[in-house]
Amino acid sequence: MRACFLLKVRPERLEEYRARHAHVWPEMLEALSSTGWRNYSLFLRPDGLLVGYLETEDFDRACAGMKDHPVNARWQAEMAPFFETMGEDAPDDRIFPLEEVFHLD
Repeated sequence: MRACFLLKVRPERLEEYRARHAHVWPEMLEALSSTGWRNYSLFLRPDGLLVGYLETEDFDRACAGMKDHPVNARWQAEMAPFFETMGEDAPDDRIFPLEEVFHLD
């Protein structure tokens, strides 16, 4: 399945957000792969709109696997301040897939 989600990065943190993703921890990359995240991309608009895209066999299982992975707690704690209106939620608690309404293969 293909999945897409949206988040909002604080405009004043855009450059640092880009820099962090230029050097994602190897253990985080391994965790994503081992929990079923494939062909994962993040796209960032100049105003901070973040679009995530991934392919996975089971989106809910892939998200749950990351939520339970020890490295993810550390990553989310570091990344939470980059996002707008997160409240008490970690960024990965705010990922809701968008409905795919068209696909050209």
